[in-house]
Amino acid sequence: MVQDNFVIGVDYGTDSVRSLLVNAANGKEIASAVFLYPRWKDGLYCNPAGNRFRQHPLDYIEGLEYTIKACLQKAGPAAAQAVRAISIDTTGSTPVAVDATGTPLGLLPEFEKNPNALFVLWKDHTAVKESAEINTHAERFDVNYLQFVGGVYSSEWFWAKLLHILRVDEKVRKACHSWVEHCDWIPFLLTGGNDVKQMRRGVCSAGHKALWAKEYGGLPPEEFFASLDPLLKGFRTKLFTDTYTSDQPAGHLSKEWAERLGLSTDTIVGVGAFDAHMGAVGGQIEAYHLSKVMGTSTCDMLVAPLKEVEGKLVRGICGQVPGSVIPGMMGMEAGQSAFGDAYAWFRELIAWPLKQLTSDTLTPAQLQTATDRIIPELSRQAAALPQDAHSELSLDWLNGRRTPDANQELKGAITGLSLGSDAPRIFRSIVEATCFGAKTIVDRFISEGIPVKGLIGLGGVAKKSPFIMQMMADIMDMPLRIHSSEQTCALGAAMFAATAANLYPKVEDAMNAIGQGFDATYTPDPSRTAVYAARYREYARLGNFIEQTTK
Repeated sequence: MVQDNFVIGVDYGTDSVRSLLVNAANGKEIASAVFLYPRWKDGLYCNPAGNRFRQHPLDYIEGLEYTIKACLQKAGPAAAQAVRAISIDTTGSTPVAVDATGTPLGLLPEFEKNPNALFVLWKDHTAVKESAEINTHAERFDVNYLQFVGGVYSSEWFWAKLLHILRVDEKVRKACHSWVEHCDWIPFLLTGGNDVKQMRRGVCSAGHKALWAKEYGGLPPEEFFASLDPLLKGFRTKLFTDTYTSDQPAGHLSKEWAERLGLSTDTIVGVGAFDAHMGAVGGQIEAYHLSKVMGTSTCDMLVAPLKEVEGKLVRGICGQVPGSVIPGMMGMEAGQSAFGDAYAWFRELIAWPLKQLTSDTLTPAQLQTATDRIIPELSRQAAALPQDAHSELSLDWLNGRRTPDANQELKGAITGLSLGSDAPRIFRSIVEATCFGAKTIVDRFISEGIPVKGLIGLGGVAKKSPFIMQMMADIMDMPLRIHSSEQTCALGAAMFAATAANLYPKVEDAMNAIGQGFDATYTPDPSRTAVYAARYREYARLGNFIEQTTK
């Protein structure tokens, strides 16, 4: 290793993109920069009431250029010459319709303001009907094509979103030459790709969301899709057969992007993956330790040696794919559709009168400052409340249920309300519900024969809220380690960049060299675990009631 080998990890989140410039020798974070998506921030192309959430590719392109150039500027004039590789992670499944050149339709003049031609964000639930049809349709085949995605297909995923867009928009349907994940498109863009057939698709997105499996020789057969809906007839041939792990290069930086960024065309661009998968690596995941990336939603990753889990299929999770996290190991994904989003929803509910009644007396900055203080203050007061076995009880399905057993039609609930139910008590019940939801995931792994030996906390909520993390440890009755880095997804992307550039022979070596360790551990409080165990049983009963009512 040479000390002046730098790598860049780019992390595309729900609201912003972050780039991180890292010294590949020791993991030192040289510089970072964040770009908020302007069109997304303005609410363009979205309809929350209709569960439609779309993002414009220009937000992604502008953010990519801005953050990388800002990192290089902060690091000084010599930094660009030391950059060896770039790797990216994105939210997922966040696909888009493209033409034959691999250009998202939203970048073409005739489609630039059409939501159906833009990236369909992971939390877009407009395809609930289509996912239900896929689940019913799969039962008609001798081969269970949903076996590697937990047996249940979600409206948040690749095929459901594609079928929905093809059905609702004839112009997009006629122009759609292929369907591409965000994490596959950015490397294609950076390497100057102009033929979608040459795009290197990552095994992470393909296996967890698009039903790709080596057991099928790629995607499920044509008959599976053509008999689902004639609109899908022939579409399989427009997609892909081969997939790649993220320790491999997608190519070199194109001349255009090298000039735009001030880098060399010798710069390697790695194969992309989803944020939580690279974040798990950035957070130094260990076998059988559940790595929880906790942000607007959660994505929970577990890795295990392939030989030790051979023949085991975990029901109701978001897939198990060899090499999707660490090449050579089984990657298992689960998660919750709302985590930080649940707290943000309650914050906005509380802030509504403040914003409506004081907009003429407070500046926007003052309003934002007041809003930002709500969750910290709620957390402080909620933490001071005595534990009560019969207090308010909530259900965390405010954005549907991701796992176990995906069902985006489910709704959240708050019960046990009285005239004494104030904001801190209700907030506490919502936090408790998100922790109970996390426990259902651990319980599912264990019941399916996959041990969970420990918990690793990553992401904004993990770093910022001791109240929530202590409750998580108490409810799980298991220690929870918090990783030191506040940017584990971007850091994980940097580790993969270093591996793709052959600075390390495998990603585990990069993880050991670049990883930053853990700075906090939350241990269960025995005085609280018994009460939480009883309330967890009540949470399960409430969930069963809501689910039966929904059916």
